Amino acid sequence: MNQLSGKPTPLSDAQRFELLVTSVRDYAIYMLDPSGTIVSWNTGAQRFKGYEAAEIIGQHFSVFYTAEDRSAGVPETALRTAVEQGKFEAQGWRVRKDGTRFWADVVIDPIRSETGELLGYAKITRDITERMLAGEALRRSEQQFRILVQGVTDYAIFMLSPSGEVTSWNAGAARIKGYEEAEIVGRHFSCFYTDEDRESGAPASVLATAAAEGRVEREGWRVRKDGTRFWAHVVVDAIRSGDGTLVGFAKVTRDMTERKEAAAAIERANLALFQSQKMEAIGQLTGGIAHDFNNLLAVVSNGLQVLSTQSRTHLDEKMIHSMQRAVERGASLTQQLLSFARQQPLKAEPHDLNALIRDFEPMLRRAGNRRVVIELRPAPDDALTLIDAARFEAALLNLVVNARDALPDGGQIVISTEIVELQTGAIGTLPQGSYVRVSVADNGMGMTREVVSRAFEPFFTTKEPGKGTGLGLSQVYGFITQSGGDVVITSAENEGTTVALYLRKMEGEAQGASERSTQLSIETVLLVEDEADLLSGAAELFRSIGYEVVTAANGTEAADILSTRADIDIVFSDIVMSHGLNGIELARLIRANYPAVRVVLTSAYPIAALRREHGELGEFVFVHKPYRLSDVARAMRAAA
Repeated sequence: MNQLSGKPTPLSDAQRFELLVTSVRDYAIYMLDPSGTIVSWNTGAQRFKGYEAAEIIGQHFSVFYTAEDRSAGVPETALRTAVEQGKFEAQGWRVRKDGTRFWADVVIDPIRSETGELLGYAKITRDITERMLAGEALRRSEQQFRILVQGVTDYAIFMLSPSGEVTSWNAGAARIKGYEEAEIVGRHFSCFYTDEDRESGAPASVLATAAAEGRVEREGWRVRKDGTRFWAHVVVDAIRSGDGTLVGFAKVTRDMTERKEAAAAIERANLALFQSQKMEAIGQLTGGIAHDFNNLLAVVSNGLQVLSTQSRTHLDEKMIHSMQRAVERGASLTQQLLSFARQQPLKAEPHDLNALIRDFEPMLRRAGNRRVVIELRPAPDDALTLIDAARFEAALLNLVVNARDALPDGGQIVISTEIVELQTGAIGTLPQGSYVRVSVADNGMGMTREVVSRAFEPFFTTKEPGKGTGLGLSQVYGFITQSGGDVVITSAENEGTTVALYLRKMEGEAQGASERSTQLSIETVLLVEDEADLLSGAAELFRSIGYEVVTAANGTEAADILSTRADIDIVFSDIVMSHGLNGIELARLIRANYPAVRVVLTSAYPIAALRREHGELGEFVFVHKPYRLSDVARAMRAAA
């Protein structure tokens, strides 16, 4: 300041530059002589390094280096490099006066005279410890993230460029997709998609959606390097820079094949269980209806047989015969219903299904027509199983007739047998083991999924009215399941139908069908029946063949009659009655207390169902409802 004028004293350029350098606080700016001794010091140097100017000027600049660097000759190398290359620039640890370290960014420039003589060095140092630590933390974080990503093997985690090329690859991606990093980096990610998806533009759609919405999530089939497919859950996230520019995509893929297969298996099991429960419920209902219908038929049949013994005119006889044929058709219908309900007794014997089908071939061919070609393809090995031969032949004929009807314009029916190994749950509820699979396949019109789901239900049919009862497949289903097997229908519209019967394979030798045992029957009569109409009709039937008849409305009433009358020779009793003693209990009471009285039992329920409810019936003569006069006569003789 000029004291006379009050104006600032003008500064020379050198003074201004010195003032500038000494005032800088964020950089240590000082000079060294040619040997490295400090000859100037600024405020920034004092702040970074902790030395006052008086303390440090005159000392060698190596004092700022760590002991390790001094031992390695780093200070000397820095000055030599500056002289040789015109500049030295490096980063490293430096030491403050108090012994603490900081990370420094250092630049050393040689200072020369106009003649080129080395006058010393200009040294600029900046404390970038915070930046270094932040960068180091970032590098550690990135390294840990890379280790984390690379260590993940259950997920494919990788990056894509904005156009979809693979730019990174982790171990999970290599495991799931089969490509090593060197094989896949640089290739477009669409190579993981199926041909169908690529043709439909799915890869481009995924990237476009992710770019527009920030994220996209999908599931679908993907392709491994070896061409195999897997079900993938995919998430693609768009990655943008700070200014919003799209720099790529992060893609995470998980192989969900096992979970999808497990879910599908559970769904199949649930469907199989539902179908089994539905068919069981329908079977129980059908069996009960058939039983009640048999009772009604028995009333009509008994009445007609009584009338036939009294009628004399041709017209009466013609009407009675017509009504009797109707009863027989009704009885046949109830037997079909009971077959579906699995309440028909089976005569199961070991048979080779190849031989059975071969022997039955002429009948099967007669069921076809000239436009239908029937081909047999037997298994090379014996297809031995435990089966009721007659019922099996009827079931097979049913399937061939259905297949023929599905070929109105002609076609082919293939009947084949095959030995297959099944795991538990593979087919319905069948346990693991060896099975004989008998398939009847046609190349006809096929069925919809809905029709297949209902095909086994009684009276369900897609045929025109009058061309089918709807009981064919239900009979087959009931018979095969009662035989310990299962039935599977595979069909699609215009692609034909295959009905496969699965029966447990057995070891050993087949035996020929033995002659069927004759039905056993009995003679005379205390009639016990809780259906009043049926009781009345049966009484007339027995009277028509010469019996005196005493009637009882239930087993308890019959027991009372037996206790007061000694003239009862035969008790003819229904088994299932709504109250009082049932027929089995009454028969055993008679056996214990009235051994001279003969017993004949009857029921509309099949023997198999009665055995499950009441035990073995072999000790008593049994006749099935609806019974005819001849059935009653044979039963009476058998009980004698």
